[in-house]
Amino acid sequence: MNVTIYHNPNCSNSRKALEIIRAHGIEPHIVEYLKTPLPPNELRHLIHDQLKMKVKDVIRAKEPVFVEMELDGRDEDCLLAAMSAHPILMNRPIVVTPKGAMLCRPGEVVEDIL
Repeated sequence: MNVTIYHNPNCSNSRKALEIIRAHGIEPHIVEYLKTPLPPNELRHLIHDQLKMKVKDVIRAKEPVFVEMELDGRDEDCLLAAMSAHPILMNRPIVVTPKGAMLCRPGEVVEDIL
């Protein structure tokens, strides 16, 4: 099975989802998005087309940079640019499988798309 996880190794939900994926005998493609941030167009595709969510539902509004940049109420293009420049703003983990894509919080919900 082709599985991709947008992963932050410092996040307990992300580590749990990865552990569950591997427990199913799957070695996913791991995207450490903090090391290699996604450009705005890839973020838009991931969030709109795969997750079928709005950007405001995937951005971490409690991150200090969100407040510092005064992102509350901004349009999606602005939020996508901010997420690309400051990838810590992206909520995680996001897992993409042939069954769909999901923001896996808590990590155990990854079971629903494996």
